[in-house]
Amino acid sequence: MRRRDLLTNYNLASLVPGFPAQEAAKRQATSPTGPRANYFPNVILRTHKNQPVRFYDDLIKGKLVVINFMYAECEGICPGMTANLLRVQKLLGDRVGRDIFMYSLTLEPEKDTPLVLKHYAEMHGVKPGWLFLTGHRNDMETLRRKLGFVDPNPTIDADKSQHIGLVRIGNEALDRWSACPALLKPEQIVKSILSMEGPKSKLVNS
Repeated sequence: MRRRDLLTNYNLASLVPGFPAQEAAKRQATSPTGPRANYFPNVILRTHKNQPVRFYDDLIKGKLVVINFMYAECEGICPGMTANLLRVQKLLGDRVGRDIFMYSLTLEPEKDTPLVLKHYAEMHGVKPGWLFLTGHRNDMETLRRKLGFVDPNPTIDADKSQHIGLVRIGNEALDRWSACPALLKPEQIVKSILSMEGPKSKLVNS
């Protein structure tokens, strides 16, 4: 899958022209809002618990995050992806919701209301610390593009099934961003997540 291979190796810093890692480091040192404050929109979303949250301020700023896109009525990869990420959550233990945060954003906000997402999370046995999020169509589309879940071919990009095979991993405080396949072995996904912290990372419940 050429598109997925491309995104897997795609560094989010390159999404913003003229914004090299050195500049990010400077902004980290001088800006209390974080290096991506001017990149990510601070739109209001709703969690599967029907709580309002701001994307940048509440979900991203200063955090180590694991983000994927999905939709509740998906009969393809979504159920397997959610099950795989649930194993990732189990491996990370109580770090999820404490210093590692997992977010699943819907590609069908008109259908995936907070109640629908709540049922989806409960059906799959999702534990605390992992939020399922919905919002206005335009806001969800903006976030999809900002997070790099896009294809340069408009026809392919219009197919929402093309945006659910990857997991975006980011440490906003350090401005480190990467991606990996959502169906990669859970242990390898965990390794990718912890690599964003630095050399002192330690696997919980290994």
